[in-house]
Amino acid sequence: MIEINHLYKSFEDKTVLHDINHIFEDGKTSLIIGQSGSGKTVLMKCIVGLLTPEKGEIVYDGRSFAGIKRKDRKLLRQEMGMIFQSAALFDSLSVLENVLFPLNMFSTDTLRDRIRRARFCLDRVNLLEAESKFPGEISGGMQKRVAIARAIAMNPKYLFCDEPNSGLDPKTSLVIDELIHSITKEYGITTIINTHDMNSVLGIGESILYIYQGHKEWEGTMHDIFTATNERLSDFIFTSDLLKKVKEQYSK
Repeated sequence: MIEINHLYKSFEDKTVLHDINHIFEDGKTSLIIGQSGSGKTVLMKCIVGLLTPEKGEIVYDGRSFAGIKRKDRKLLRQEMGMIFQSAALFDSLSVLENVLFPLNMFSTDTLRDRIRRARFCLDRVNLLEAESKFPGEISGGMQKRVAIARAIAMNPKYLFCDEPNSGLDPKTSLVIDELIHSITKEYGITTIINTHDMNSVLGIGESILYIYQGHKEWEGTMHDIFTATNERLSDFIFTSDLLKKVKEQYSK
């Protein structure tokens, strides 16, 4: 579980996050949504420690990120898995070597055990047959699956995904969503996804935090969205005529 308590973040004289409070629970796919410039990316960066907030705290299972020693902070970071918007694979490494990368850096297991773990993770995302290929030889969707395998290689407690469906077609996006969701459930991970994808919001959004101009505007589930009375949320979610009709049918 990750708790955000009274978080503020500013850049020079502009406050980007205003008194954000939220709890991200274990075993749930939690989504942060909002318009471009709303502050959701800044919030994600604060949570993973890439930015330091001026006020407030971030608590990982009872451990305040700001209050722990540098050595313990490094250990905490090893409990985090990251999936980047661009997959961020190493072009010069094979698929297997990409998944092995964090294991080679942080694991004390033997090489045989590290390879076994990397292959297990590739099998979990149905890519074991592609282990000898290079990123340039596989599709964008396959690259995202490799990124997921790499992110879970160290068996993380916390998984952070920055626009994991960016650049993917709708069908592949659904595959990635279901994969992240099932892994979250299977291992009881605290998963936080930063997304613009409304299919993700309405498909796997067990816990949703809507940020508007740096403020926590709304929180709830994918089911709550259809009965929410927040006009800003409705304007953001139900932008197309099709989604508006879905909401109307749901409300009947």
